[in-house]
Amino acid sequence: MLKLDGVSKVYKVGTFGGKRLLAVNNVSFDVQDSEVVSLIGESGSGKTTIGKMILHLASISSGTIRLDGVDVSKLKGNALKEYYRKVQGVFQDPFSSYNPIFKADRIFRTIREEFFPGIDGGEWNTKIDSSLRAVGLNPDEVVNKFPHQLSGGQLQRFLIARALLLDVQVLVADEIISMLDASTRVGVLNLLAELKSRGLSILFITHDLSLGYYISEKSVILYRGCVVEMGPTEQVYHHPLHPYTKMLMTCVPRVGTKWECRDIEETNLIAEHSGPSSGCAYYDRCSQAGKERDCGTSPSLVEAEPGHFVACWH
Repeated sequence: MLKLDGVSKVYKVGTFGGKRLLAVNNVSFDVQDSEVVSLIGESGSGKTTIGKMILHLASISSGTIRLDGVDVSKLKGNALKEYYRKVQGVFQDPFSSYNPIFKADRIFRTIREEFFPGIDGGEWNTKIDSSLRAVGLNPDEVVNKFPHQLSGGQLQRFLIARALLLDVQVLVADEIISMLDASTRVGVLNLLAELKSRGLSILFITHDLSLGYYISEKSVILYRGCVVEMGPTEQVYHHPLHPYTKMLMTCVPRVGTKWECRDIEETNLIAEHSGPSSGCAYYDRCSQAGKERDCGTSPSLVEAEPGHFVACWH
C-alpha cells in the first residue's frame, strides 16, 4: 500500500530564492493494493508535484510517503533502486520521454543494464515480447523503430511495457492520455483497467473528470495544493460536498443542456472578497465565504459520510 501522510512541498522562488511557494499543503491519502485512485485538480493544483515526490524526483518538505510501511524519502543507493522496481511513472508527453536519435526500444536496454545485468539474451527477449504483447503491441511492428515512426499511443504503451518489465506494484500515470486522440485514449484506459485487474495499483493524475470517473474507484479532489474532498468515486461525483467539487461537476458539458459554469458568475459576485492570507484555500472563489463562519482558519478533512471526506466549514 502507498500512503501519503501530511505531505507538503515548498519551493523557493523569486530573486535569490527569497520567497516561498507552497505547492502542496498537508496532503494525506492512500492507494490500496489493486486500486485505481484519481488525483483530480486544475492546472497548478499540485498534482504533478505529488507524483514527482512519490517517484522520488522531488524532495518532500514535510510529511511522509510510505510504501508498505517504508519511508520513501530516506531511500538511497540500492534501496532506491529496489523502490523503482516497485514504483514507476508514465508522463503526459510520450515524445519527451525518448531520445529521437535512438530507437524507441532503447529504454528496454537501459532497464536491462540497471536491473537485469545477468539475464540471458534469449530470456530477456522473451520478457520484452511478453511485456509488449501485454500492452497490445506487436513486437514485430514496433521494435527497432525510431520514436517519430510510432504514434503517441504506441509510445505510451512502450512506457507502460517498460514498467511491466519490473513487475511494478504502483504506477503513477500523470496525464498520460491528455495528448492522445479519443480512440487511443479508450485503448490506454482499458489497458490500465486490465492491469489493475492483475493486481497493479494506479495513481491516475488528471484534470479530466470524465476520465477519472471511468477509471477509478476512489477520487481525491485537489485545489491549490490542498485536498478539499475525497472518497469513493460514485459518492464524490454524484453527491459532491465541497463548493469546488460542486463547481467542477456543473462545468462538465452534458448532452441536451446548455453548457454553463457557475463558478464564473460566483467569482464575479465575490470579487470584493480580499480573502485571508491563510485559511481556506477556496475562500476567494466561495460564495459562502464569511457568511456563517470565519474562514480564516484552514478546515480539516472530516468524514461527512462513510468513507467520504470533505474540508469545508459549510
